[in-house]
Amino acid sequence: MLYKGTLRVLLVLLHDFPEFLCDYHYGFCDVIPPNCVQMRNLILSAFPRNMRLPDPFTPNLKVDMLTDISLPPRILINFASKIQPAQFKKDLDSYLKSRSPVTFVSDLRSYLQSSEPGTRYNIQLMNALVLYVGTQAIQFIHSKSLTPSMSTIAHSAHMDIFQNLAVALDTEGRYLFLTAIANQLRYPNSHTHYFSCTLLYLFAEANTEAIQEQITRVLLERLIVNRPHPWGLLITFIELIKNPQFKFWNHEFVHCAPEIEKLFESVARSCMQPKQNQQASTGLRESDSNEMH
Repeated sequence: MLYKGTLRVLLVLLHDFPEFLCDYHYGFCDVIPPNCVQMRNLILSAFPRNMRLPDPFTPNLKVDMLTDISLPPRILINFASKIQPAQFKKDLDSYLKSRSPVTFVSDLRSYLQSSEPGTRYNIQLMNALVLYVGTQAIQFIHSKSLTPSMSTIAHSAHMDIFQNLAVALDTEGRYLFLTAIANQLRYPNSHTHYFSCTLLYLFAEANTEAIQEQITRVLLERLIVNRPHPWGLLITFIELIKNPQFKFWNHEFVHCAPEIEKLFESVARSCMQPKQNQQASTGLRESDSNEMH
């Protein structure tokens, strides 16, 4: 009852005060348990009332050409202050600027581990690190008069950190890391664009299928719950399954069992059918209220 009641309160906020959810999405995601997928989706589906979402099901949608895709979202929480201790933040900034100290990336996992009961990782620090590195990467790319893409995000100190985390972390840590990235897949803005490219890049460059399978899991678990689904989540998953570059349908985990294969095919059909593009209109907020009852 508490969970359902909270969902309905969030649905009211999504309908009447979406900017509140947009501005404070980071704080909400910092405290919502990882298994509360629909609750997180509700928050991440919020978009400003003066914005009309492009239809994510549009064939050959050019995301990088959208007007809003280069604009940073407003985040009213100082997430950078959560990167502690101070020496860690200093080493992080130094590595992003000059790739030194050289041991920073190899020591990163130990910084993210937690002594708190219930988890072996500091989730708040993981979330702050991912968003901070991402925002610094966006500034770096824009400083060269470029925009995020599979090529411009590669071979940088920022991607060094992300690729190291994807490879070095164990299954639990990697799931929390990928969840932190997926939490930035929202309405069209520069963060959504960068982190969508980052997930796709990590999938394409993964050195094991286990990483690709876990990226797919993080996306899929957010798509198989009731609507609403964040716009950035949809465009990322559609790109992953449609673009032959990623060879998604060739991976063993897609065909590991008949019921899993049917699930992928069902989600793929729902993502590829333009008739299900209610999310592209502001009517989304009204129609979703029926699914919550």
